[in-house]
Amino acid sequence: MKKVQLVDGHKWLRVADPSWADPLDPGHAPHGGGRWTPPGGHPTLYLNEDLPTARANAARFMARWPYSPADLRDDNAPVLVAAVLPRRQIVADLRSPDGCEAAGLPATYPFDHDGQPVGHPPCQAVGAAVVGQRLRGVWSLSATGVGRELAWFPATSRSRATAVAQHAFSTWFFSTDAVERG
Repeated sequence: MKKVQLVDGHKWLRVADPSWADPLDPGHAPHGGGRWTPPGGHPTLYLNEDLPTARANAARFMARWPYSPADLRDDNAPVLVAAVLPRRQIVADLRSPDGCEAAGLPATYPFDHDGQPVGHPPCQAVGAAVVGQRLRGVWSLSATGVGRELAWFPATSRSRATAVAQHAFSTWFFSTDAVERG
């Protein structure tokens, strides 16, 4: 498995429901599972590396809604939380074809060799292997095909992401100015 240390102080982006008490709580992912977390698995916080990735993930989720993003009001639309992680986080590096193959995924990830999306089960197996190696997450190409994302596995229950900014939907989804300023 290829490994890399994350840049300390990078602002990771979390798309969150405004009703969530703590949008940076990694304890929710194991309940239903996720791409890198099997149901009942390890705490995981799913983050986007940059604004285009956050937008692509939000748009993919909202595509199932019966209304468009333009119809949403800020009080009931997803917020964007910028967060920093604890220092010196070593993660599995799945951002390249070599990194994907080293982890047992197709070099074409997030798609298989036939152009179909790679499903959750193989990714969950990689996530479990990463946890077994005591790495702090999986830094990969986004399943949307746009940008990169991080599935962060906190070392302990005291290990927390720290929110540094929160942006209303109309600010982050349709404009970049406020997000780029902080």
